[in-house]
Amino acid sequence: MAYDRAEYGRLPRHPLVVCASLVENPMNLGGLCRTVEAFRLESLVLADLQIAQNRKFRQLAAATHHWQPLEACAADKLLDWFQERRRQGYSILGLAAHGVARPLPYTELPQKAVLVLGRELTGIPDQVLEGCDLTLTIPQSGM
Repeated sequence: MAYDRAEYGRLPRHPLVVCASLVENPMNLGGLCRTVEAFRLESLVLADLQIAQNRKFRQLAAATHHWQPLEACAADKLLDWFQERRRQGYSILGLAAHGVARPLPYTELPQKAVLVLGRELTGIPDQVLEGCDLTLTIPQSGM
């Protein structure tokens, strides 16, 4: 469906926030920006908004950073940020790859949610994961 620029900015967004404050690779963040914007999610949270000026971020974001609402929250401030989001009615969902996590495809998500993504290779630190209301995993086959 095609929209003009003025109309597009007024379209509703889904009440899902993707928190990528722990993600470090600018290319991964640019790809996330593009994906979050494609799904018209409420917000993408980055550790620092300056990353949106990075050339590799912009290559993958393909200009979606101009349309997608971005927020900043440094990794060391996440637990306080979680509390503020809870006061606004959000549930905090950590995405992790371990046995105690619920499979995402079989979980009904809350109406308003924050999906917390972990660092490349090491995931979400235990202290941050303990601050989440629920831990989810994406079942995968293969290596």
